[in-house]
Amino acid sequence: MNVPSRIGFVNITDDVARAVTDSGVREGLCLVNPMHITASVFINDDEPGLHKDYERFFEELVPHEPIGQWRHNDTGEDNGDAHIKRQLMGRDVVVAITGGKLDFGTWERIFYGEWDGLRPKRVLIKIIGE
Repeated sequence: MNVPSRIGFVNITDDVARAVTDSGVREGLCLVNPMHITASVFINDDEPGLHKDYERFFEELVPHEPIGQWRHNDTGEDNGDAHIKRQLMGRDVVVAITGGKLDFGTWERIFYGEWDGLRPKRVLIKIIGE
């Protein structure tokens, strides 16, 4: 996955659902993990206004600039804020599988949340069950 901006949210629900179908698991659990310390996976509504609200909220709470405010950036990095945003949004999700499908509420979808983009990243999908 490659998010073309520093911050962005990608609906990965169809990819995860396809992995569940391909697994053949009918009853179980599905873990979705971003595999990067500056990214999140979360469940919420696929509504663009909400995503803009997330971006604004986290940027106001943990601003990227000035980059000198974050001690992590003393190492030569510029992503200290991204580590904190990831910690606040969360790391991964676990979704129940019922009848061979992701067991969601009406508007729930799975998103990859990027806090330090512009380079390739990975998402791990791990499915267990019977």
